[in-house]
Amino acid sequence: MRKRPRVLLFLAGWLATMVASATDATLFSAALTTTPPSRIDELVFGQLRQLKIQPAEPCSDAVFVRRVYLDVIGTLPSAVEAREFILDRRPNKRAALIDRLLERDEFADYWAMKWSDLLRVKAEFPINLWPNAAQAYHRWIRDSLRENKPYDRFARELLTASGSNFREPPVNFYRAVQSKEPPALARAVALTFMGVRADRWPSNQLAGLAAFFAQVGYKSTVEWKEEIVFNDPASTNVAVYLGPTRRARFPDGKTITLPADRDPREVFADWLITPKNPWFTRNIANRVWSWLLRRGIIHEPDDIRPDNPPGNPQLLAHLENELVAADYDLKQLFRLILNSRVYQLSSVPGDESPEAAAHFACYPLRRLEAEVLIDAINQITGSSEKYSSAIPEPFTFIPEDMRSIALPDGSITSPFLELFGRPPRDTGLESERNNRVTAAQRLHLLNSSHIQRKIEQSRLVQDHSQSRKPPREIATGLYLGILSRFPTEEELQAAEAYANSGKVRPREAVVDLAWALMNSAEFLHRH
Repeated sequence: MRKRPRVLLFLAGWLATMVASATDATLFSAALTTTPPSRIDELVFGQLRQLKIQPAEPCSDAVFVRRVYLDVIGTLPSAVEAREFILDRRPNKRAALIDRLLERDEFADYWAMKWSDLLRVKAEFPINLWPNAAQAYHRWIRDSLRENKPYDRFARELLTASGSNFREPPVNFYRAVQSKEPPALARAVALTFMGVRADRWPSNQLAGLAAFFAQVGYKSTVEWKEEIVFNDPASTNVAVYLGPTRRARFPDGKTITLPADRDPREVFADWLITPKNPWFTRNIANRVWSWLLRRGIIHEPDDIRPDNPPGNPQLLAHLENELVAADYDLKQLFRLILNSRVYQLSSVPGDESPEAAAHFACYPLRRLEAEVLIDAINQITGSSEKYSSAIPEPFTFIPEDMRSIALPDGSITSPFLELFGRPPRDTGLESERNNRVTAAQRLHLLNSSHIQRKIEQSRLVQDHSQSRKPPREIATGLYLGILSRFPTEEELQAAEAYANSGKVRPREAVVDLAWALMNSAEFLHRH
């Protein structure tokens, strides 16, 4: 593999910086939008006017197509998809694209990954689901998303399931907790379905919730690592947490006498999964907003408490009402947010005040998640990644062409995923994922044989370097394939001058431009 002279390192770094710092207003923003205003927009922009905060301009079509692909399916648009959308002149093209993406298979893959983080889908320590259970659990999550199972039904099945952890995948919700004691199960339920960190509750309040999970029992079978989760009225925890009166207390303070002939988890689910419940709908509406716009209306999204109020109460109430009216159809909630002008704002702020970001005055910059980033690199270069697990094959065999967002088990990993902050899936907290940019990450992208080999051996480079197309046309193809946009005239001139400088061969010019673009902040971030 050829070594890069310092002049090429300088040039590639300069090109990457130029791309990342481009200030052409038409590159990231658009003066007008055909997106009709919604109730979401009225509530957000009304608050911004009250606070005298100037919102950003609408984003350009090139920014939107890349953004919505990454946010909805965790996947870059191809060069053809980006070109066709940018050149499309139909006024409803954004709404039409959103509808298409919500039906793509990658939607289920990507959001199964997000839910697997929260539900701790992991075969190895400290969760110890084991491969069969982890893969069954992930498959159930993905299938639920693919068929657009209503969220209230999704939650009820997780809360009330009984049976083998291999054959009844939702029971793994109770196995994917580091402790099987009722207070630990109660904390997991509160965090997942209420957005509440119950470890901060007074002990008597936590004990009242734990009573609903005192009869969760576990027993092994003759099959390796299989376990049955069931309602066990004879559990020793019944005397500790229910006592002779069988009293339990809901998080709102209401106490109840649990009937002896009914699974207490069903009683809790009946209370929780109702439109009138103050936590259930609010939690998932706030989470979905935070997934698409980086921060929750209540922030952090898994830290809902009385002294952490929503930044825009009317907005959160509106999302709750819309979700209830849609019978807990999460895709409909996605559709409402994605079609709003708020979501489609530019990432170039119109107001530099700290309050602007907290009130959604622009789209937030975010580095791509580890799984999305390596998939994007592999998509561009036509390469694949090798994954490994502490558990040997055949239990964790991964096909070579499997994408990172589709990995079924948090124990299956790679050095790249570990370096770029993939969450360990130990706690179910959103903060487990680390998207901060580090020096080691920058060095890996800039100077590792792993990335250089992918670029130099890629089909993208081979196709362009052998095509005998003029440098401007080659640069246009690379920009569309990597950044999902057409290059500016300034960028075309720079690429053309470099290719015609006589210092590099045509193939090297293609490799260097691709390498520079893939190291740009524009490529590495959602914007």
